[in-house]
Amino acid sequence: MASKTVEGEARSGTQSIERAVTLLRVIASRGRRGMRIAEVVSTAGLAHATCFRMLQCLQQEGLVDKDDHTRKYYLGPLVHELGLLARPRYRLSELCDGGLRELAEQTQDTVYLSERSGLEAVCTARHMGDYPIKVLPLDVGIRRPLGVGAGGLAILGAMDPAEAESVVRLNGARYAGFGGLTPEVMLQAVAETRVRGFSFLDSVATPGSAALGVAFPAEHPVAAISVAAISGRMSEARHAELAAAVRSQVATIASVLATLRDIAPA
Repeated sequence: MASKTVEGEARSGTQSIERAVTLLRVIASRGRRGMRIAEVVSTAGLAHATCFRMLQCLQQEGLVDKDDHTRKYYLGPLVHELGLLARPRYRLSELCDGGLRELAEQTQDTVYLSERSGLEAVCTARHMGDYPIKVLPLDVGIRRPLGVGAGGLAILGAMDPAEAESVVRLNGARYAGFGGLTPEVMLQAVAETRVRGFSFLDSVATPGSAALGVAFPAEHPVAAISVAAISGRMSEARHAELAAAVRSQVATIASVLATLRDIAPA
């Protein structure tokens, strides 16, 4: 009887952690815009009472912050503080900064760096070109299911086909919230990306905007660089030019990453 009690407590504790992480991910998906509890409940798929209780606990611990005026929840200060200590040996956004700036200057459009995080892609850097009409569908820190957006789609297209299909199936229910996407439509887009060698989306998650992306490194795609612009600037004739420009920067970054791996301490 005692062992069953311990097992039950272990399962309960694990479930609580999983739910807390889910709530943090849900709130993070809105970037700096925040979410009201009704949106958190709807997106997380948890009972209102459960969300309310867990959000209160997360707020007390500093992992979540609440604006009393708007009643929106945001990531709290402790997340930032822990993130500073958890910095890896190098940050990909820092390694890519020069290349992203160069691409933004060359294309005059908005350039993004997206990094894979489990089943999602997180925007970790953004640089804007000089073209007067900007396309800004993403803020730094926004996370979306892999495949939503040119960066995430490029990563899926560069992955092992079986793994990519598994990711799409696991994200299946989440795609509907982005322009009514379905797993079948996503798998078709992944197949086209694989053949083409780069991703391309036009008026999918963000009407009136289009984007092209390339994933890296080739042997284990963990990130992608994408260029976004109004649809009128992304004609088919321009695809090859943009893809070549992005690939050039990706090749340089991948070379640096390979060097860093070679000199990493055992």
